[in-house]
Amino acid sequence: MIQIPALRFGKPYQSLDKAQLIHHVTGEPVAEVSQVTGSQISRDVGLTERLHKELAAIPVRDILAMYKKAADHFVNSTLPCGDAELSFDDYVRNLSATTGSPMVFCRRNAMKVQYVMDNVEEVIGGLSRGLDPEALDKGYSTKAGRMQAFFPTTHVFGAVLPSNSPGVHSLWVPTLALKMPLLLKPGREEPWTPFRVIQAFIKAGIPAQFMAFLPTDHAGAGDILRLCGRSMAFGDDRTMAPYKNDPKVEIHGTGYSKYLFGEDQADGFEQYTDLLVEGIAANGGRACVNASAVWTPKNADAIADAIAKKLAPMTPRPWDDPNCQISAFAKPEVAEAINNMVEEGLKTPGAVDVTAKYRSGPRLVKEGRIAYLLPTIIRCDSPDHPLANKEFLFPYASVLECPQADVLNRIGYTLAATALTADPKFVADVMACSHIERLNIGPLPTNRLTWDQPHEGNLFTHLYKQRALNIAADHPVSV
Repeated sequence: MIQIPALRFGKPYQSLDKAQLIHHVTGEPVAEVSQVTGSQISRDVGLTERLHKELAAIPVRDILAMYKKAADHFVNSTLPCGDAELSFDDYVRNLSATTGSPMVFCRRNAMKVQYVMDNVEEVIGGLSRGLDPEALDKGYSTKAGRMQAFFPTTHVFGAVLPSNSPGVHSLWVPTLALKMPLLLKPGREEPWTPFRVIQAFIKAGIPAQFMAFLPTDHAGAGDILRLCGRSMAFGDDRTMAPYKNDPKVEIHGTGYSKYLFGEDQADGFEQYTDLLVEGIAANGGRACVNASAVWTPKNADAIADAIAKKLAPMTPRPWDDPNCQISAFAKPEVAEAINNMVEEGLKTPGAVDVTAKYRSGPRLVKEGRIAYLLPTIIRCDSPDHPLANKEFLFPYASVLECPQADVLNRIGYTLAATALTADPKFVADVMACSHIERLNIGPLPTNRLTWDQPHEGNLFTHLYKQRALNIAADHPVSV
């Protein structure tokens, strides 16, 4: 059993209180993870003003070069993991073992992290809208005769992380390249990716004292969000509600992502069936950018049936099967609770589980220690039905009809939307819709991301604020 320590800005720490991680199938112990307390978090955050100054003194070009090396180490090197040394394959196997996400999903999502590490200059260029990286050294840049100046909003960036998918770690990976110390609270079942990223950075030459890995409990997570000048957190609407209006915390919550058919494309929906399925079911349906609703002005019954037929063959497979399409729930009680929510919603008239007629059994499947939820498409008669605007941790979507003229006023918050239309007026309306954060025009799945564009916030503008700056012509600091 692997012993994973906390990392307190360069200092490994073994605690008496440890969280044990078990294999989701066998129940065998896989690792023990040391835990830190709120007082320890407070002391460590107190170090960050000095650490921030030290990191700021390193030329950004040196940091970017180390990111390139770290990207290679992340996938090709055997790296420390507590008292063990793990290859990339070992890491993927352990990640899958404790989270329940199939190995094929874990590997695919880990490569997203590697991509951001390897292309961090392009990612930062996108987030800063073309700012020269050297501006991070000086605090300002001049472009086409225009002054651009920025100042940091914090001395440390904290991240309270989830356990559902390693792909989300791509969002915080650029932090050190933005010259900001990094404090990570890993998800309980997913310490593997943040620990491995840190070890890849260290092996590439980034000093260990600029990174903290602090596993802790719910109260400790709250301390991180309270004490760090800027942070990000992942959770559902209920968990994130206390931070909804806190500008210090960038929230990554429920996505309510959607496909929107235009009048001009709804009759030809068959050509989009595979696209709809991908957006709903990719990565086991557990990402905030997975579509959880399909809105169409007509043909909702036929669209729901077409999707249901495609999803029905997705059934449980062993966690190491390369053809896995759905994820196991390592905690069966979570799957049972979600299934009960769907069943309770179906008691309200106006909704039908279209996939039920294509399944050979119930939605909830139990196998030994684990459980699965089979893909589910719900045909709702109204946008007001309780199941019309729900999001769950499995391939689930509602399908409903709404006139094109009304749809943008009814959809509500939407993290990612794909508008299937060639109608210039509808495209213009969608472009102007304030409910949508990420927008795809045309046949692109909702889960198609570009990492150099904002995602539920912009890491650069979260960590830096623009300021007015004038420097006298004869001043020793020249522009």
